[in-house]
Amino acid sequence: MMTAPRLEIDLNKIGHNARTLVERLGKRGISVTGVTKATLGSAEIAATLLRAGVNALGDSRIENIESMRLGQQSAPMTLIRSPMLSQAQRVVRSANVSCNTEIEVIRRLSIEAQQAECNHGVVLMVELGDLREGIMPDDLLDCVRETLSLPNIDFKGIGTNLACRSGVAPDARNMAMLTELAEQIETTFDLKIGTVSGGNSANLEWALSGAEIGRINNLRLGEAILLGCETLHRQPLDGLYTDAITLVAEVIEAKIKPTLPSGQIAQNAFGETAVVADRGQVTQAILAIGRQDIDPDGLQAPPGIAVMGASSDHLILESDRFELAVGAEVVFQLNYSALVRAMTSPFVSKVIATASGDNSCGAV
Repeated sequence: MMTAPRLEIDLNKIGHNARTLVERLGKRGISVTGVTKATLGSAEIAATLLRAGVNALGDSRIENIESMRLGQQSAPMTLIRSPMLSQAQRVVRSANVSCNTEIEVIRRLSIEAQQAECNHGVVLMVELGDLREGIMPDDLLDCVRETLSLPNIDFKGIGTNLACRSGVAPDARNMAMLTELAEQIETTFDLKIGTVSGGNSANLEWALSGAEIGRINNLRLGEAILLGCETLHRQPLDGLYTDAITLVAEVIEAKIKPTLPSGQIAQNAFGETAVVADRGQVTQAILAIGRQDIDPDGLQAPPGIAVMGASSDHLILESDRFELAVGAEVVFQLNYSALVRAMTSPFVSKVIATASGDNSCGAV
């Protein structure tokens, strides 16, 4: 019997999702950078994405990129979070390209690239309304000008990121702005931009709608590939698997209990005050997993089972159909928040289903 809790990862389904999106976007002239940050730079998943046709790998952590390099992965890799000054040397040694917003950082990358006797590619990220990372549009030309002047730095293009902090949706207006900025750069500096990266999985509704894509020629996709959904409304994408990665946890207690706590109510372990309606006696189960390992709000339980809450190490369920016996396993689908936390937890095993149908257990 395999250990629990565990993530069960189906490479065939991930490959299918990636291949389907690569093909659909390819018809629109858009390439795909496969984002590995939710998988901790898994060598197996990275290889699956590359076989499916992604043109590069992207990750927000240089540690994950270094791990893939140690695994002999030679594919083009992009650091999709702005580099830390303190990690500039590591960035130029392991990543082919990095997404940047601060000229001070690009200057440091230039120095480190000279010392390493290599060239490092830079994509300048532009702020288009979501208010996370990005150069303000009015400052972009000055930043391009200095980037072009720096030795051992290759200006690759521009990009933007939407729907991550404020939920601003990619649409015809902001994507047209990115196209206009790309053309302005080309006219001003008499060059041809290679990459105009429109964003992430939130861009799929726009990109596949038949809208005019302008100069957008790349998207950075992680959640849509791994979980089979778009990220504006978390709706399943047609023809994609939503269960390529599932969470399995084990029941450690099963009892009939009242729904109403007894005694004086104060804050719980996470500073919350419970508000509970009296629904009488219920069938309650506790699973050996908690907030340290997952986001309980990001779990989708099987029909007839409801997630009622969680502490650090316990997940509380109620069942209206059957009693969950001690030792039973419950399979959940996850959203991105729950996946990232589970993948990061050392207490959650990762079990990868290979192409042959075999299972391999261990860190990904």
